Amino acid sequence: MTANQNDVGVFTALLHRLETQRLPRLLELKARVDQGERLSEHDLHFLQEVLADAKSVHPLIAEHPQLDPLASKLTTLYREITEAALANEKAG
Repeated sequence: MTANQNDVGVFTALLHRLETQRLPRLLELKARVDQGERLSEHDLHFLQEVLADAKSVHPLIAEHPQLDPLASKLTTLYREITEAALANEKAG
């Protein structure tokens, strides 16, 4: 298997996980923090896991600039969630 074929396999798996697991949960958290809810320890652990995964795939994404728009949107979503969650903690 060539490096390019390997990248395609990795991207396929990552996008499937994003579509079926990560993104739905992130959007659910975003809706909750936008309503003023505070995040649970389980939610915070999930966000830490998402951030760790993002850091681990960053070198692969950096090699494929066509993924920059997707990575940027996910980074913005993560930032919006964490900023709202922090504001909710301070208000609570």
